[in-house]
Amino acid sequence: MHAILYSLLGFGIMEVSGWFIHKFIMHGPLWNIHKTHHQHTVKPFELNDLFSLFFGSVAFLLIFLGVDALDYRFWIGIGISTYGMSYFFLHDMLIHRRIKFFKKPKKGYLSGIFKAHQAHHATNKRDGSVSFGLFVVPKKYFNSNR
Repeated sequence: MHAILYSLLGFGIMEVSGWFIHKFIMHGPLWNIHKTHHQHTVKPFELNDLFSLFFGSVAFLLIFLGVDALDYRFWIGIGISTYGMSYFFLHDMLIHRRIKFFKKPKKGYLSGIFKAHQAHHATNKRDGSVSFGLFVVPKKYFNSNR
């Protein structure tokens, strides 16, 4: 039971901290790295991918430190890793189609996520973006009229 709770905590921490980091750090002092994500590219990687390496390193460190005892560090690391894999499939494959496997969602939860991310990318400037979360986005994006 503790494993599930700590894993969910790790996943939730990533959504909350990801929103904060995206809004105030990526669209703030680290914009020069993040702006590569707001510019069209045909390359398989962008400088912005450094953020994924950072978060993956945090998850790896927590798993490594907690693996002997299978304690909270291990399970929070698993939750962060699960978030990272979900992020890759949702953000990189479905939304940005960096690997062309899925089609654009037409309805439901994934469609709302897709619309929110399109609204975020409506500008390629540091300021003026909206919707900084990935899995939790404003309700208005689930309205079928948008």
